[in-house]
Amino acid sequence: MQLTGAQALIKSLEMEHTEVIFGLPGGAILPAYDPLLDSPIRHVLVRHEQGAGHMAEGYAHVTGHPGVAMVTSGPGATNLVTPLCDAYMDSVPMVAITGQVARSIIGTDAFQEGDTVGITRSVTKHNDLVMRPEDIALSVRQAFLLATTGRPGPVLLDVPKDILQARTEWYWPNDDEVVASLPGYKPNIKGHPRMVREAVRLISGSRRPVIYAGGGILKARASEALLKLAELVDAPVVTTLMARGAFPDSHRQCLGMPGMHGNYAAIMAMQEADLLIALGTRFDDRVTGRVGSFAPDAKVVHVDIDPAELGKIRRPDVPIVGDCRLVIEELVRVLMASGDVQPDRSPWWAQVHDWSARFPLHYEPQAEGDPLKPQAVIEAIRDASSSETTVVSGVGQHQMWTSQYWRFDHPYTWVNSGGLGTMGFAVPAAIGAKVGRPDRTVWAIDGDGCFQMTAQELVTASSERIPIKVAILNNAYLGMVRQWQEMFYEERYSEVYLSPDLPDYVKWAEAMGCAAFRVEDASDVGPVIDKANAIDDRPVVIDFRTDSQEKVFPMVPAGASNSDVVVHPALRPGGERVVQ
Repeated sequence: MQLTGAQALIKSLEMEHTEVIFGLPGGAILPAYDPLLDSPIRHVLVRHEQGAGHMAEGYAHVTGHPGVAMVTSGPGATNLVTPLCDAYMDSVPMVAITGQVARSIIGTDAFQEGDTVGITRSVTKHNDLVMRPEDIALSVRQAFLLATTGRPGPVLLDVPKDILQARTEWYWPNDDEVVASLPGYKPNIKGHPRMVREAVRLISGSRRPVIYAGGGILKARASEALLKLAELVDAPVVTTLMARGAFPDSHRQCLGMPGMHGNYAAIMAMQEADLLIALGTRFDDRVTGRVGSFAPDAKVVHVDIDPAELGKIRRPDVPIVGDCRLVIEELVRVLMASGDVQPDRSPWWAQVHDWSARFPLHYEPQAEGDPLKPQAVIEAIRDASSSETTVVSGVGQHQMWTSQYWRFDHPYTWVNSGGLGTMGFAVPAAIGAKVGRPDRTVWAIDGDGCFQMTAQELVTASSERIPIKVAILNNAYLGMVRQWQEMFYEERYSEVYLSPDLPDYVKWAEAMGCAAFRVEDASDVGPVIDKANAIDDRPVVIDFRTDSQEKVFPMVPAGASNSDVVVHPALRPGGERVVQ
């Protein structure tokens, strides 16, 4: 059967069970848009290519399937670089397809030409310039395999326009052919038996263990296995920013998020542990603080699918390369078969409970006439939502407060930009999450600074009837930057003020086809949230006027030891306002 390259591309995506493409057409990719008219694949027309990438990420976060973004050459491809880097940092499976100028004019600085493969090489797991129409099907099969196996990540295919227009004989490679075409790609998924036994020996001898769960737990579909291991070992569990929901917050062993803005008990438990069971995590600097003083007395069992992560930051005593779910299941099996009696850890739990009791998450109640407390707004949205609501955040203070104050009891209900910290992530990612799981309510918790970067994608949400809900915590500042300037730059507020009324968020949202509300009084918070939850035929935006003075605590200052964590002023001895 003869097909054009464009037809072969779309048919290949259909064969990979692609349900939706997020994209925006242009000259070089235009041939691929024609066969879409005859395809069952849904196309979501974005207003900016960056939005296409973040939508693909949001879709992938909640479904586990690769998000697909398709854009044109030159600026279309370069606008995709940020979400590609974001997906690369957070190990999000994604397939990006970019148009390229015709082969005959590559290298001539043709209109909308760019070296997409060169530009994206460092922010993709793999990329390829497809130079023959007969290679399209194999390239698509490779892309989906690479994006979803081993350590997941983004893969990009750059396809010249004349390749899309040329004709080729349709052929769909089988599994063996795809594997044979990638001879150097053999991810190790099973942990080494000797290393597993050594890990069990350390666990059974530990009196102060902590399970340090990272985003790899979610990528490996390992939440159930993690729960079994945690209960068997009876160790405290911390869930990183990328792992929120991997272990239920309501579980008695859960300490919540560790790191720079983590829960005090989670931070200190890691510092004082004698064993860290690190599962699918990369010892990120926002978790470790100053590496030389991080968990100084702890031995480390480190499990990760990516061998490059083992020893990159902290040398493990027991390194295990493998899929988190398979390795954890094997740890559980060997632990149970060993018959080892776990040590008495009641003194350890007493210490952990003491930290939790003395230094809980805290904010001061709202005084009469003051702006809304952002933490209270998040709690109000949380309390009015089901436990299976998907919550998506932008980046900054609101991201930290959402991670702290939302209760995550189910996996794949939290979507955020962790490694890259991409402002503007929330709105498009929420759209992608809603497309991926239309049965779930999706709330985007955004800041006013983040919202202004990608708000135009609400036009996409309105026109495509994707009814997300957006809560803007509008403090009229770039809040996290302001917090640092207040604490570490002697309150020299340089270029962080945004204005609460410019733009008018309600009018802007309404102009984009959304229902919109403004909330300034605490008595209106609950009723307006109820109104938003009752609207399901269009997006909703709520402009919550929040207190610009609020800071995120606890906080480990950059470059400091986690032992120097700064708690809320009200929890310090005497309640004095001390900045370390």
